[in-house]
Amino acid sequence: MPMHCSCFQVLVAALALVAGLQLLYLALLSGLHGQDQRSRYAELFQGRQRLPGDGHKERLKKVLASGGVLDASGQYRIYRDMLRGSWDGQRGPDVVLVTHTSLGNLHHAQRLAERWRGPVSVALFAPGSAEVRLATAMVYALGALCAPARQLVRLHLVCHADQAAAFPEPADGGEFARLQSCADVFAKLVRVGAGRRNYAMEVANASYPNNLLRNVARGAAEGHWMLVVDMDMVPSEGLREAFLALPRAAEEGTPGVFVVPAFEIRHTRRIPGTKAELLQLYQVGEIRPFYEELCARCQAPTNYSHWLNLPTGGPLRVAYEVEWQDPWEPFYIGASSVPRYDERFKQYGFNRISQACELHVAGYRFSVLSNAFLVHKGFKVAGEFHAQKDAENQRNKVLFRQFKQELKTRYPDSLRRC
Repeated sequence: MPMHCSCFQVLVAALALVAGLQLLYLALLSGLHGQDQRSRYAELFQGRQRLPGDGHKERLKKVLASGGVLDASGQYRIYRDMLRGSWDGQRGPDVVLVTHTSLGNLHHAQRLAERWRGPVSVALFAPGSAEVRLATAMVYALGALCAPARQLVRLHLVCHADQAAAFPEPADGGEFARLQSCADVFAKLVRVGAGRRNYAMEVANASYPNNLLRNVARGAAEGHWMLVVDMDMVPSEGLREAFLALPRAAEEGTPGVFVVPAFEIRHTRRIPGTKAELLQLYQVGEIRPFYEELCARCQAPTNYSHWLNLPTGGPLRVAYEVEWQDPWEPFYIGASSVPRYDERFKQYGFNRISQACELHVAGYRFSVLSNAFLVHKGFKVAGEFHAQKDAENQRNKVLFRQFKQELKTRYPDSLRRC
């Protein structure tokens, strides 16, 4: 009898062991399946663990749930602060780098943020439902995986009024499941932008609303200085800090802006950080004034020969003042109160010239900074533009003539004309 009892106990123990092993196997299998699912959608959508950017997820949902707001024309829908950098101006006025882009050029934001090391405001244009979904997913990825973007960048999405952005679902993941780091996100953005041309929209009959985008982005600079640039331009090293230390920046009186000379560099060259490095490249023909081949007059009043021969080194200062001349379109640091860009200008031509023209009529001074500069990656050459460039330029030229007549009514006491 004791032997039978002992055998029975052994059998029960064995069965219990087998059952325990089965439960362990099922638990491991479930865990592996869950890990596989989380890996498929990665940290972009569901996440394996709580990420530093998880707060961004909930705030992004609220922004998207709001439905955005329509612009003054009713043609575009604007989602403000889909990304909201942690800078808030509590320590006093800063200089906000204001820029705009389509999805194809968004990868340049990494280089801009690294060089600027301060607040950046980006307006992102996405035409068409597929582009809006892709843009929303990439903005989510930036917020979830890129600490510099969470800290420095305020990003606003602009799409057509009949489009609506929604929070990305796991089913939208696809290849985003492989995004594990900030480097992965920007590598993906580089692939998205491969082969695209500026102003050549993926959606038929879609116009790039550059001046609307500039105004949307500059809205985040309220109470600050701002430097409005194109997304594929890079400022000189330390420009923001040097400008904030400039005594002239705090003065009041006749309104003025601080011109930052712009250059373009061969694609194969590293973008210089200092004026000394820029001069070396200029001497061997690897860097030249911006738009020198396409429209030298558009930048000529900057007086590059004078600027290039100024002594290098020393603190940033106002080197000289120049008078505005048509068709000068300078890049400059200005107060957030400068006149807005006219949003009727879209696609190529006269969008920045029109705003510079209004500054002139409104009585602004143009002061050129000594050691500050911007560099566009790649030489601007005629053959690289989209097919409709000349037609767009002609249409905007007609609009510019009308715009100049309107300025006479807007500034009736001004003796200046464009």
